[in-house]
Amino acid sequence: MTSLVFRHATSDDLDALVKLEDRCFTEDRISRRSFRRFLDMPRDRLIVAVAGDELVGYCLVLMSAATRLARIYSIAVLPAERGRNIGEQLVREAEEAAVDAGRIVMRLEVREGNSPAIRLYQRLGYRQFGTYRDYYEDHGTALRFERRILFYEPSREFPAVPYYPQTTEFSCGPAALIMAMAALDEQQPMTTLEELK
Repeated sequence: MTSLVFRHATSDDLDALVKLEDRCFTEDRISRRSFRRFLDMPRDRLIVAVAGDELVGYCLVLMSAATRLARIYSIAVLPAERGRNIGEQLVREAEEAAVDAGRIVMRLEVREGNSPAIRLYQRLGYRQFGTYRDYYEDHGTALRFERRILFYEPSREFPAVPYYPQTTEFSCGPAALIMAMAALDEQQPMTTLEELK
């Protein structure tokens, strides 16, 4: 079995991408012109799976400039290569590329009757949050899924912050500042006088 390589697509992949699209889909195909535009769009990511010299899969990820969302716009694997977890690996590569681009959430749409894809996305932690009626060319319904892909993990221990209750209706800010200062300096007074000062 030929090993797989995952990489970002280049303009040299254009013919193979169009050929793969034609073999995988009968409707809702991405055109050559659109593939070329996606290849030239620096914000988006087009990841390909290559076995030997053959392009066997791709995942197109769109990155919105206005939000921290990424969206798997299309994913395809050659029918003869299915069963090798290429789709799962493409999704993981797409998530990694989106995280590297500072995206927090990955979204996607999947045809309502595509049970294998729905099971894959659910297994990877995606949850359904909506539905698009009349979404596909044949008027089919799409299910909308999303997953948080970027998680905050503090890189160090943070100091304990002592609690100081504000003593007036207008000193919320000073009370918060006193707590922050006391977390960094044990000698920081936490008194009403300090709060009012």
